Amino acid sequence: MISPEYAHMMARYNRWQNVSIYTAANTLDDAARRQDRGAFFGSIHGTLSHLLWGDTIWMSRFDAWDAPAMGIPDSVDFAPDWAEMCEQRITCDAKMINWAGGLTPADLIGDLSWFSQVLGQEISKPRDLLIVHIFNHQTHHRGQVHAMLTAAGAKPDDTDLPFMKD
Repeated sequence: MISPEYAHMMARYNRWQNVSIYTAANTLDDAARRQDRGAFFGSIHGTLSHLLWGDTIWMSRFDAWDAPAMGIPDSVDFAPDWAEMCEQRITCDAKMINWAGGLTPADLIGDLSWFSQVLGQEISKPRDLLIVHIFNHQTHHRGQVHAMLTAAGAKPDDTDLPFMKD
């Protein structure tokens, strides 16, 4: 389904887009970032916190990161301080790029099993599908944040993958 090169490219894309989103969000004050804008996770801050939480929980399954102690409903509070969340995002993105850069074709084969708190049961899915899911999840929620930022008057950069610099 995918290759290690695809995963590495998407990890780099993730970092590129996060730099854009966080740079644009930094032009807003804290109240504007925390304002409920009707998104699934409410605010720009809440959605970015959930996204950092999501990357962390998935990487705990793929690369033995420490798993968050909270579930999805509390993920908006995973990173309550803006400055700390910005630093955590930079660290997370660098670690994801290193992880993806070290993948081999064999790492994409087989299933990954974990206990899903959402479903309340053990789940097993193909590793390559779950890696695609990580990047799809990021893009989905960054799209929500991009829309909220634009509505708030901030200006994120281009999002088109072909325009990412090497």
